[in-house]
Amino acid sequence: MPTPPRTPRPRPAARRVPARRPRRRPRWGMRMATALSVAVLTAGGIGHAVVAGLDTGITRVDPFKDMKNRPQAQAGHGMNVLVVGTDGRDRITAEEKKRYRLGGAPCHCTDTVMLVHISEDRERASVVSLPRDSYAEMPEHTDMNSGKKHHAHPVKLNAAYAEGGPGLTVRTVESMTGVKIDHYLEVDFTSFMRTVDAVGGVQICTKRSLKDSYTGLDLSPGTHELDGGQALQYVRSRHIDGAADIGRMQRQQRFLAALIERVTDGGVLLNPVRFREVATTMLGSVRADEDFGTDQLLALAKAMHGFTPASSEFVSVPIGDMSFPVKGIGSTVKWDAAKAQKLFQALRDDRPLAQAAVQKAAASTSSSTSAKAPKEVVVDVAPRTIRVQVYNGTRTDGLGRKVDDALRATGFDTTRTPVTGSPQKRTLVEYDPRWDRSARSLAAALPGAELRAVAGRGGTLRVTVGGNYKGVTAVRAEAGGAPFEAVTGDQVVCP
Repeated sequence: MPTPPRTPRPRPAARRVPARRPRRRPRWGMRMATALSVAVLTAGGIGHAVVAGLDTGITRVDPFKDMKNRPQAQAGHGMNVLVVGTDGRDRITAEEKKRYRLGGAPCHCTDTVMLVHISEDRERASVVSLPRDSYAEMPEHTDMNSGKKHHAHPVKLNAAYAEGGPGLTVRTVESMTGVKIDHYLEVDFTSFMRTVDAVGGVQICTKRSLKDSYTGLDLSPGTHELDGGQALQYVRSRHIDGAADIGRMQRQQRFLAALIERVTDGGVLLNPVRFREVATTMLGSVRADEDFGTDQLLALAKAMHGFTPASSEFVSVPIGDMSFPVKGIGSTVKWDAAKAQKLFQALRDDRPLAQAAVQKAAASTSSSTSAKAPKEVVVDVAPRTIRVQVYNGTRTDGLGRKVDDALRATGFDTTRTPVTGSPQKRTLVEYDPRWDRSARSLAAALPGAELRAVAGRGGTLRVTVGGNYKGVTAVRAEAGGAPFEAVTGDQVVCP
């Protein structure tokens, strides 16, 4: 039975609440929430009639106009959304400015920048936070305010919006990451607060005191219910400890995970009236590209049916130098180029970022008789460098696809086109002798597999799944630790 609409009760100053069903949190999360949450809402069985017309309230921008030399995007590798939060304090009331300490002149810049990747199978959302003070090379452009032409020059990432708006922001992020942006979403302070209030507020959990005199945030250890303005204080605070922007991004990630949980665990999803109320508030206060509309929301939402916090993963871009000095700019945040490249390559390849997600995906194809999920194995050659073609040598329909998905989840570069092979009692790995180390690394992911050298086979290894197949074991390259750390949403929401 649908949950009846509820009237949000007034929320006084943030208060500590006893343990109970968690609420969630917002801000940068709001940006992704605007895209992802509405999609998830629709997935609850709400049809086109309810969704139709929601996109009429979206303010449109064209960030892709006249863009050239963009990164190449491979078909079937998911969707990338650039989500930015802008400093829109010029739209805040005098009372709100005083209460939430939003004084000062607006900077007309991006206060938050996130790259959100929705996997091709619509079962995973990967969110990468990009520090606003990141060292960036601004592409050649014309200043949207003065009309002055600028050559490429170094800046902080958040300056791209001030000089060239959404278009230059997209160009700069694409240049830095090598990831092609498919859609653009923008939310300001006002939009953020309205959306948080529309979903009934959020619940924040903290194990220690959080106090920031700049924003007015003051939370004692425990669980707190916040309204939109209070949540804005939470996600804006960067003077709580020495972690500054990094700590703030982590709190934003925790907020978004909780917001996703709130949207997906009932209430809004089951009530068409409540759904439309929340969705209208969300979409009526954002700016988006021309192609982000009702049809795209509905198609995405249907594909993402069953999405939960565990389906989301969060990571901050790897940092090499937190205080990289640049003449005329000051201190910037410089990325670790090698680790960042691996992160963005994973996005381009549509691979999971969180190791827990990798292991879960690999274990999902294990036999129902398996007592435990396969343990991770260290191998000589990185899976991402190994090209694999899967053949199904059993009578089990669809097993080839499951094995292809599991191998890809643990990092292998599969063809994604499994085919029927000759019957095999034992899983067989065929390889060109020149790729013997790659073959052994692949065999480590397939316990009990037989290795067979085939001269002239080339760089693509061939796996024929046999009757002894019990599942894929997650593997990783021997050299060094993980280039970046990612967490899934279920690891950071309130217990």
